Amino acid sequence: MKHVVVGAGPSGLIATEHLRALDPSAEITLVMDEDAPPYSRMAIPYFLANEIKEGGTHLRKSKGYNEDFDIDYRQNTRVEKIDAKKKELTISQGKALKYDKLLLAVGSRAIIPPVPGIDAVEGIYNCWTLADARNIIKHAKPGSKALLMGAGFIGCIILEALIKRGVELTVVEMEDRMVPRMMNKAGGGMIKKWCEGKGITVKTSTKVVGIEQGSGGHRFKVAFDKGKAADADVVITATGVKATTDFLKGSGVKHEFGILVNNHLETNIADIYASGDCAQGLDFSDGSWTVQAIQPTAVEHGRIAAQNMTGIAAEHSGSLNMNVLATLGLITSSYGLWMGVEGGDHAEIVDKDRFRYMRLEFKDDKIIGALSLGLTQHVGVLRGLIQTEAPLGGWKKKLKEDPLRIMEAYLAQVHLTGPS
Repeated sequence: MKHVVVGAGPSGLIATEHLRALDPSAEITLVMDEDAPPYSRMAIPYFLANEIKEGGTHLRKSKGYNEDFDIDYRQNTRVEKIDAKKKELTISQGKALKYDKLLLAVGSRAIIPPVPGIDAVEGIYNCWTLADARNIIKHAKPGSKALLMGAGFIGCIILEALIKRGVELTVVEMEDRMVPRMMNKAGGGMIKKWCEGKGITVKTSTKVVGIEQGSGGHRFKVAFDKGKAADADVVITATGVKATTDFLKGSGVKHEFGILVNNHLETNIADIYASGDCAQGLDFSDGSWTVQAIQPTAVEHGRIAAQNMTGIAAEHSGSLNMNVLATLGLITSSYGLWMGVEGGDHAEIVDKDRFRYMRLEFKDDKIIGALSLGLTQHVGVLRGLIQTEAPLGGWKKKLKEDPLRIMEAYLAQVHLTGPS
């Protein structure tokens, strides 16, 4: 049996290791389009912040790893075309690559916003690859001016790394709040206030409309759709990502926002699977098929895909939409249908002065979503109540009066200790 895994991030690497454990005699080829060992994108900000060396981003540290697992690892090799009838991959280096079972764990690509001047040769970067991080480190020196486009989940992680580098930072977000895809206006507004208190300039409801050559010793002058332009020595874009699907043209593999898969993570073409950030899989919360670009989902996908590729029937029951974010010491989290549903109701508690916030979303007597800010002790409990779909009974009324009694509700409903 010949297994080929395309993509060496967490999903692809976990799948590869499971394939070897489940099919010891198989030929396994792992393909990566960068000149690097398998690494975690989530570790890049720690490298950027000088908290780890570049090697700290690598997913496996042992020498001889590929030999120990008997893996043919192809670095700096891009898949250009899939011929599903021949079961063959056209690649950028070497001869065509044959497969019996194929896993596409190709992840996402950073979106480059259509801003005039953003294609400058040097000084404007995404923060998506190790190469990006190396370039940012060259320019983001202590005391330099940095401008970050985008204050979403990825942007806020980069934000912290840049501050630790000692730059003077301006953050620009076109939506009306920070992390708009994981926080409502109340929570996102509190994160903005927290960042401003740390000396960061945050511009929400603002678009970058042009980047020109700077003056006064600064590389760039960045113009906005409102307000004065800003000087910058380095510009980092974090305006979103999209699943990598461009190489699928002519393959017959169906894709929308990502590569469409079934409950076994198999595509519409037999023996071709997809996992991780490129896969449009089942959402636990509402039964829709979406891309969930978070590492826990990627790892789970990789494990399940490997089982199915080796003949072990394994179903993916759906991933819970969840995000936990640390922004300069402020912990925020969102779970499930945090934006609520039609006909549902909610409970909310806000303490803006102490940066404490919690909102619970209900459908009937179950919690279906939650937001939390500055309240780390409830993170696991919120996830547990949502995933178990535990009926709250009389505890719903108690939580509507005081959402901070969530731990008591969890103990009562999940461990059946009874309400007090």
